[in-house]
Amino acid sequence: MNPQEVNAPPPSAIPPAPSGKPPRRSRWVGSLLALVLVALVGGAAWYLIERANGESSGGPGFPGGGRPMVTVGDALVRKADLPVIVDALGTVIPATTVTLRPQVSGMLTQVLFTEGQMVKKGQLLAQIDPRPFEQALMQAQGTRQRDEAQLENARLTLERYRTLLSQDSIARQDVDTQAALVKQLEGTVVTDKAQEGTARLNLGYTRITSPATGRIGLRAVDAGNYVTSGDAAGLATITQVAPIDVQFSVPQDRVADIQAAQATHGGADALAVTALDRTRKAELDKGRFSTLDNQVDTTTGTVKAKARFENAAGALFPNQFVNVQLLLRNVPALVVPVTAVRTGANGDYVYVINEDRTVSLRKVKRGQATVGLMAITEGLKEGERVVTEGGDRLQDGMAVQLPGAQAARPPRAGASSPRSGASGEGRQRRQRPAQNP
Repeated sequence: MNPQEVNAPPPSAIPPAPSGKPPRRSRWVGSLLALVLVALVGGAAWYLIERANGESSGGPGFPGGGRPMVTVGDALVRKADLPVIVDALGTVIPATTVTLRPQVSGMLTQVLFTEGQMVKKGQLLAQIDPRPFEQALMQAQGTRQRDEAQLENARLTLERYRTLLSQDSIARQDVDTQAALVKQLEGTVVTDKAQEGTARLNLGYTRITSPATGRIGLRAVDAGNYVTSGDAAGLATITQVAPIDVQFSVPQDRVADIQAAQATHGGADALAVTALDRTRKAELDKGRFSTLDNQVDTTTGTVKAKARFENAAGALFPNQFVNVQLLLRNVPALVVPVTAVRTGANGDYVYVINEDRTVSLRKVKRGQATVGLMAITEGLKEGERVVTEGGDRLQDGMAVQLPGAQAARPPRAGASSPRSGASGEGRQRRQRPAQNP
């Protein structure tokens, strides 16, 4: 045995030689997988594109062209009397507001009303202790009677003095003095009558009555309290709710239109006003326009106006916010729904539906408008049909489908035409084996 072979390490202990590059077979497998993946992605993209082209050329909803068929809402162009309305935000204010205050001071003995009660003018509502005022009235009456007796005596004395003066039995100075005394007592009697009237008036003020017809508010003072004539809060507040007023503001640019409408209809009372709730859905009441203010508010550029409502149903409540519609006149015009008119870079336009169910873009000029209708002054004719819904997906010349109409559907893929079906049947007959007789 060779000594070198004895000293050599075993084969398993020899380390493998380092390799800086992967084997050529691994690189070949990786490249093959990448090519397969690219082929699969390309095939999927080609399939999707071909499928989309097939649907656009012959699928449902695309009859005979590459553009999709859009279902739209439509409406007819018609003639109507379009109301010219001034919209405003108003506040309901009572026609009369009265704070029930005592006119004399005293003990409140009775409260004869219920909070929220409807009261009439002159109705007794409260009572103040009348006894001090009755005594004051009796004292004033006694003073008047005493002074009237003195005046009567002075007048009789004056007559005697004048008789004696005619007989030259008395000096004229005494007659003049007596005449002055009579005039003095006459003035005293007039003063006494005025004091008696004041006392009687104060006694009447102990009966607190309603100065107006309306609804009384919450009670501020209970019976048993001492009330004074200078009490600012008063006993309660009475508001007249039928009829009732609504105050609102109109732009200063519409003042001329309102005045012209007043002159045309023969006065402000002929202009109709409608009060709506905050949502503009419920009609609260109908009334008549009353008047405009005499100046423009420079801070807002508006003019205050007022309208009166009968408010028989009580739908309008004081200090309530309402929407007001002032009707100036009715104008005959061609109208379309507001949703039919669109605004673009070149102005207002609509989509007109032709007889072949295609749409044409047409420029229009708008006029007066309400919440749901708009007048068209130029660009449309009566009887034409316009698009109201779905116009954001349309283009000029595009085919559309109306609600409820059936779209023309081409034959599904795989279905044979009559000619192809006949040829297929012929092929089946040719391929059918011959039968033995």
